[in-house]
Amino acid sequence: MQQQMLHYPRLDTVLMVEEALKEAREYPSKRQLWLSLKRKVMYQTFNVILDYLRESGKIIEKDGKVIWIWNPELVKKYSNSHLVLK
Repeated sequence: MQQQMLHYPRLDTVLMVEEALKEAREYPSKRQLWLSLKRKVMYQTFNVILDYLRESGKIIEKDGKVIWIWNPELVKKYSNSHLVLK
């Protein structure tokens, strides 16, 4: 049984969550991150954003903490070399 999606996130909402993660001084829990957002976001929508960020390789969740791992400068450095990125 597939769950119905009530509200899909807008791009500005996804960017807001990314920015909050980048600027966090400590690795926040999901709840801490959700409460720290500049605007209110439905929790279901927030989870869709985290799923997207996880699938795109920008975050991982470890020990209940959300960790930003995306480093575009490092990707650019290795994409200009002869290494194969997966």
